Amino acid sequence: QVQLMESGGGLVQAGGSLRLSCAASRSIFSINAVGWYRQAPGKQRELVAVITGGGRINYADSVKGRFTISRDNAENTVYLQMNSLKPEDTAVYYCNYKYKVDYWGQGTQVTVSS
Repeated sequence: QVQLMESGGGLVQAGGSLRLSCAASRSIFSINAVGWYRQAPGKQRELVAVITGGGRINYADSVKGRFTISRDNAENTVYLQMNSLKPEDTAVYYCNYKYKVDYWGQGTQVTVSS
C-alpha cells in the first residue's frame, strides 16, 4: 500500500509560479512512473507531466516550457514547478503512481486569477 500526499497549491495571479510536492509513504519513485494530473470543473482529468522510474519525462503540450517535473528519491518526493501560470491552469492537481493499481493523492487546488 502506498499513500501519496500533495501540497503546495494556492491562489496566484496570472504569470506567477507555484511548486507542488507529492510525498510518498515509502520509497517508490525510482521503481515506476509518477505523474501529475489535473482536473478542472466540468472537465476530465488530464495528464500534465510524468517521470518514469528511469527518469524519462513527458509533458502535456499545454504546459511544455512552463512546467517542470522533478524527483528527489532520498525524500520520496516528486515536484511540479509551475511557472508563467495561466487562468486555464486552474484545477485540482493530483499525484499518481502506477504499480499494479493506480494510487492517487487527495489533490491540491491551484487557482490562477486573471
